Amino acid sequence: MTAGEFTAYGGSHWVVLAVFALGTVAAVAGGRRLRNTPAAQPVSWCFAAVLLVSFLVVRFYSAAASGWSIDRSVPLQLSDLAGPVAAYALWSQSFWACALTYYWCLSLSTQALFTPVLTVDFPQRDFFAFWGLHLFVVWAAIYLTWGLGIRPNWRAYRITVAVSATWAVTAFVVNAFTGNNFGFVNRKPETSSLLDLLGPWPWYLIPEVTLVLVAWALMTWPWVHAQQRHPLTR
Repeated sequence: MTAGEFTAYGGSHWVVLAVFALGTVAAVAGGRRLRNTPAAQPVSWCFAAVLLVSFLVVRFYSAAASGWSIDRSVPLQLSDLAGPVAAYALWSQSFWACALTYYWCLSLSTQALFTPVLTVDFPQRDFFAFWGLHLFVVWAAIYLTWGLGIRPNWRAYRITVAVSATWAVTAFVVNAFTGNNFGFVNRKPETSSLLDLLGPWPWYLIPEVTLVLVAWALMTWPWVHAQQRHPLTR
């Protein structure tokens, strides 16, 4: 390891995870205190503004530092789309946006917290850019779900599956015309990954999609079950 190079579960990573834990407690406690109060809306608006501004600053900085290119400048990865979607969910509390924020951020963005693909360490700008966006979108999902009490159901599941399928088709077409590989739907990543265990393209897409659908179903069932037992719970 060279100076300034990030190491998973090194000192800076543990600090980030501690910050994440503290932020999670604050998001849940703060959201519950604000729930069904007049202050909930302006606080959510402020949270949305901070998240959106952070997203735009990071995208602008990335484009300015690396030069314009489709793969780096166009936010077509789900992890990139999660930022503006979560900001809109906080701002509007729209059902579909809250649904996407719950499933995308808690199943995809959280992977970056525990298995980060990052080369630079604190205090470099890319370090703050990477962690800032991933932390904010996960906190947004936690705040909306466990704080404000906006819970998913099977309708939210269906919406997320439909939107994600549309994204996958769009990504496939864009990849085919540009040579990029958004979402790894056209080929495996060039470096080793868990997809290597799932077979060659396109067959690895079948178990990958199945795993995602099952995981999202398992993220839905406890809320539906609780709602059936306590119908008055939001």
